[in-house]
Amino acid sequence: MIDAAILLLFPFLLALAAFSDLLTMRIPNHVSAVLFVSFLLIGPLIGFNLAQIGLHIAAAAAVFAVCFCLFAANVMGGGDAKLLTASAIWFGFNASLVAFLLYVSVFGGLLTLLVLFLRSQENLILAARIPVPRLLLTAKKIPYGIAIAFGGFAAYPSSPLMQAAFAQLP
Repeated sequence: MIDAAILLLFPFLLALAAFSDLLTMRIPNHVSAVLFVSFLLIGPLIGFNLAQIGLHIAAAAAVFAVCFCLFAANVMGGGDAKLLTASAIWFGFNASLVAFLLYVSVFGGLLTLLVLFLRSQENLILAARIPVPRLLLTAKKIPYGIAIAFGGFAAYPSSPLMQAAFAQLP
């Protein structure tokens, strides 16, 4: 049961956040809250001790500090900051967190280029009746939850929780 939660919960919640951000340019707070709290519940069940859980919380706190500064500078949205923080707790302070943040950066750059291209072709897209979410063309921001989700999908197999879950398999 715990292995199924580890395997499915994180990707499901990231996908939910990505679709919400794509369609509404908002990431619901409850998605980030469930992501954060679920790690706190699953971590001890998989065998993490208090020190390990503390390092994961410290990683989330460090990511939150940077995201808070970016939010205060109006560079990052609040939903993106919360989702990135809630995702970071699943990786902890190790190479998988660095990989996650690197993937998010790469996917974020590609997403930004794609959205800017789509916006430059707005008239053609509307005339051809191509089904593109209207907010994607009209909003002034980038739905970065998509990049966070793809970064999470790419880095998750190397995360400590996945490694611990697979180490327990017979």
